[in-house]
Amino acid sequence: MSTVNTMRAITQDVLGGPEVLKEAELERPAPRPNEILVRVRAAGINPTDWKHREHGGFLGQPPFVLGWDVSGVVEEAGIGVARFKPGDEVFGMLPYPFGHGSHAEYVTGPARAFALKPAVIDHVQGGALPLVSLTAWQALVETADLRPGQRVLIHAAAGGVGHVAVQIAKARGAHVIGTASAGKHDFLRKLGADELIDYRSTDFAEAVRDVDVVLDTIGDDYSLRSLRVLRPGGLLVSILPVGSAELYTEAERLGVRALRMLVDASHSGMKAIADLVERGALRATVAGTFPLADAAEAHRLGDTGRTTGKLVLLGE
Repeated sequence: MSTVNTMRAITQDVLGGPEVLKEAELERPAPRPNEILVRVRAAGINPTDWKHREHGGFLGQPPFVLGWDVSGVVEEAGIGVARFKPGDEVFGMLPYPFGHGSHAEYVTGPARAFALKPAVIDHVQGGALPLVSLTAWQALVETADLRPGQRVLIHAAAGGVGHVAVQIAKARGAHVIGTASAGKHDFLRKLGADELIDYRSTDFAEAVRDVDVVLDTIGDDYSLRSLRVLRPGGLLVSILPVGSAELYTEAERLGVRALRMLVDASHSGMKAIADLVERGALRATVAGTFPLADAAEAHRLGDTGRTTGKLVLLGE
C-alpha cells in the first residue's frame, strides 16, 4: 500500500517480454509550473507501450514507467495553471514520447495536454481514447484536412487507431474504406465504414482506386502499395514516423504526396475529441480492462495482435 509520498507503479529494469513488468513503490511526483498532478483512474495501453517494453524505442534503456493515455482526477495544480483545479475530471495524452508514466497511481503532465473529460463517458472510455484519437485526428484533420465527400482508406481499421479513425472520418463526412479481416467487417460497418476489404483474400491495391487520403497504420510494403490507390495529388499519411526515403521518391514519381507523422500532445486536439464524444460521434471499443497490478497480463494479450479496440489499466 502506498503512503502519501509514494505510489504504486508498473516499472521494468530490463527490456523484454511482459514478464519484465513489475509493480513497485515509487516516489509520488509533484507538479511543476504549468503542470497538473492527476490521480489515475484509467490508462490505456497501446502498441507503442509493448514495443517500448521490448525494444526501448525512443526511451532507451529502463528503468521506466510506460503509459501515455490517462483519465483521472486532478489532485494538485502547479503554479500558473488556470485551466484546471483539484477535483476536475480530465483526460489526455502525455507528451509523446518522453512524457510517459501513466501506468501508475499518479502522474504529472502539462496542463495543455489535457481536457475536461466529458461527463457522458466514464474513466475507462476516457483512458482508452486519447492517444489513438489524437493520432487519427492529427493525421486526418490537421494533416490531411479531410473534407466531406472525400474518399479515405484506413488500414487496420479495426485496430486501436483504425476504429476511431473510421468514426472521425465519418464525422467529417468522408466515404470510408477499411482493410480488416472478414470477421471484423460487421463491427466496422456498425461504426460507419462504407466499404471493407478482407486483406487476407483481396489485394487492396487492386481493389481500390481514386482515394483522396490513405491513413497508413501498418508501414512496410503497405506504404508503397498504398500510393497506387491515390488519385493524382492525393495524400498518404503514415503514423509510422521512420522508414525508407523510397516512400517520398515513389510518391513524387506517381504524382501523389506522402507524409510521416508522430502524434503530439494537444489541448485543442483533446477538446475536439471531447466535442465528438459529447455529440455521440466517437467511442472507443474496449477489448479488456485489467487492474494495474495485472499489467503484464494485459501486455500478453496486446502482444497477440488480435485484439479489437483498446486495452485499459484501471486505477483505484
